[in-house]
Amino acid sequence: MNPNGYELLDSGNFQKLERFGEVVLSRPCAQAVWKQTLSPIIWQKATATFFRDGGNQWRGRDRLPSTWDIGVDGTRFQLSSTDFGHLGIFPEQRDQWKRIREVCGDYRKKHNRAPRVLNLFAYSGGSTLAAAHGGAEVCHVDASKGMVDWARKNATLNGLDEKPIRWIVDDVTKFLDREHRRARSYDLIILDPPSYGRGAKGEIFKIENDLPPLLSLIGKLMSDQPLGVLLSCHTPELTPISLHHLLVQQFGSSGGSLEQGEMQLRGAANVLPVPSGSFCWWLK
Repeated sequence: MNPNGYELLDSGNFQKLERFGEVVLSRPCAQAVWKQTLSPIIWQKATATFFRDGGNQWRGRDRLPSTWDIGVDGTRFQLSSTDFGHLGIFPEQRDQWKRIREVCGDYRKKHNRAPRVLNLFAYSGGSTLAAAHGGAEVCHVDASKGMVDWARKNATLNGLDEKPIRWIVDDVTKFLDREHRRARSYDLIILDPPSYGRGAKGEIFKIENDLPPLLSLIGKLMSDQPLGVLLSCHTPELTPISLHHLLVQQFGSSGGSLEQGEMQLRGAANVLPVPSGSFCWWLK
């Protein structure tokens, strides 16, 4: 394992133990219903621990640097502890980031032009960076200005400042409506919607109600030479089969193929992987 990268060390008893560079963290993990494998002594040596009991709180947060960098499969990320326990990276997406980079590169060779990629609910930019590394033109959209600023820092960290990336702070649905009116189209659309969220002006997003019409709107923005759609989420009720059915109803009549599965946090070969959400690709 890369000592400056990410590694799942252990999980169990509704917690996960992870290494981010030299920082080791214990955080809640609802899926980890099994027993921990490593000894309690190793868990107790974690740099810091995040709790949800009694309200979100860190124990040992003063031992964490204000920011630090790690490398995941050739991409650099700036990390920082947040009040919600997030760090600015979701390493369960690393397989998707690798695939994004590959399909964008393949598309560029096939069509002799850069694919146009739209990344929605784009957070700190992992998929944006992957697409840019693959030679794509990217539009990065998130309702949080702070997260868009964080993603831009990650782009700088990776030497992607001069790449064609549009940085948009906006409510996703409103942005898509405007893009449709402007007759803009994209070859690859990526979205990782939250279970519940608020837009830039307080708009409410509930995934069970808003995802189907959102996918319908996305369908209107696909180019005449589509690469595909990548849908992922961390909502427990939306399994890989659920995402498959959503995409097959929206895009199945256009041909192509669908692939779905569970995202996972992984470590060494002897470490139990942790399921961490679902994904589905529609690839034309």
